[in-house]
Amino acid sequence: MRQYFAALFGLAAVVGPVRADPPPLSPAVPRPIPLTRPEMKEYLEQMKARALRIPLPELTEDEKQKLGGRGGYEARLRFHYMPGGGDGRGGGGGAFGFGGEKEGGMTLDYAFKTQMFWIVCRTNNCQYCQGHQESKLLRAGLTEDQIAALDGDWSGFTAAERAAFAFARRITYEPHRFTDADVAGLRPHYTDLQILEMIMSVAGNNAINRWKEGAGVPQNEGGGGFGKGGEKAAEPAREKHTYLTPTSEKYKTAVSKVAPLEFDAKGQPTRATVNRRPAPEPRADAEKALAAARTRTPRLPLVEDAKARAILPDDWAAGPLPQWVRLLANFPTQGKARILSQRSAETKGDLTPLLKAQASWIIARQDRAWYAAGEAKRRLSALGQTDDQVYGLDGDWAGFTPRERALFTVARNLAASPVVLTDDEVAAAVKLAGPRDVVQLINYVTVRASFDRITEAAGLQLEP
Repeated sequence: MRQYFAALFGLAAVVGPVRADPPPLSPAVPRPIPLTRPEMKEYLEQMKARALRIPLPELTEDEKQKLGGRGGYEARLRFHYMPGGGDGRGGGGGAFGFGGEKEGGMTLDYAFKTQMFWIVCRTNNCQYCQGHQESKLLRAGLTEDQIAALDGDWSGFTAAERAAFAFARRITYEPHRFTDADVAGLRPHYTDLQILEMIMSVAGNNAINRWKEGAGVPQNEGGGGFGKGGEKAAEPAREKHTYLTPTSEKYKTAVSKVAPLEFDAKGQPTRATVNRRPAPEPRADAEKALAAARTRTPRLPLVEDAKARAILPDDWAAGPLPQWVRLLANFPTQGKARILSQRSAETKGDLTPLLKAQASWIIARQDRAWYAAGEAKRRLSALGQTDDQVYGLDGDWAGFTPRERALFTVARNLAASPVVLTDDEVAAAVKLAGPRDVVQLINYVTVRASFDRITEAAGLQLEP
């Protein structure tokens, strides 16, 4: 962790001045990464006029009555396309908590978890959520310069905060490189339950980034500054607010050390958003990694089977509980909610069990989440898939239908980074599979992205 932290914060020392105006957006390529804080604010403001990704049908009078005042884009996505959408509140990326919830045993400060959420958003280039964290941190009492410092000037933060921030960035951007050392770097500062709370919070942040960006949710018109607009705000916005607030000279031209940047031949940042994940390992190497996952020792404590079962509904399957359930049961309220959300994602909706298992394998292989990969492989086998068919998902998908390839592309790219997935790729999937399946797949990817991070950060032992 120490070497990782040092490498991360040596990045931008050599870059020169950059232009203040970000490049225009295009539906054919991933959204560029804003390099500086003023650029970031420009993009936050631009997101208020974002083009909608998913087509919506005209509302009937009966549907208008059911929705009431919840007729916005996101509520209507849930209403029309998510199972149990009902009045527009259910489903859609909200399966996991994102930092504000508390229960016995959860001790991390709300503002601290929001700072980690800010770092996750900057790493993922999720401008929708970035804007929300900006406003939440201002309301929590942070100054403009304190928020700006999150983008790389961590010298004013404690050693414990710096370790947590580096951890949040690692598990967000490089889950495939996660090791024992990443958890070990937190232990001088945090208890095991605090580390688990941190993992659950950051995994949830990654989920909500993928829902908002995958579905293409526009930024709230009332966002920015001390604006209190938004679905969950304490009070409605009385006026429009803007993200285009002044930035101090200290941070006006500082290049982000949190956003994952590409550099050109001259060492200058390019703003390009790319997927840096390596290609899947050969089949023999993957089998070795799965075998190792079956013998490893979890990094974090698990609740005893009987105690964990006590928080589960009566219809939960008999037999030994999987380790992911026993891990989350450390928090009986939040853990139970996430356990049930995970089960709901697998058992409800219109996507076939085969497509869900295939997407789970594709995402887990990309994340090098071996517990999740083994679980997906077991599901695929139970559905009649051979090992050749399973590992065929690592290839070019030439043997699959255009519809399947389009949906696999959505799953793979959205899981890699919320903004690697382009508007054009979503449009292609909508054309071939329909908006309902695409919206439900986006939601499913959010669940699996969180599951991968929780199970792999905890180093869970893959069940036989």
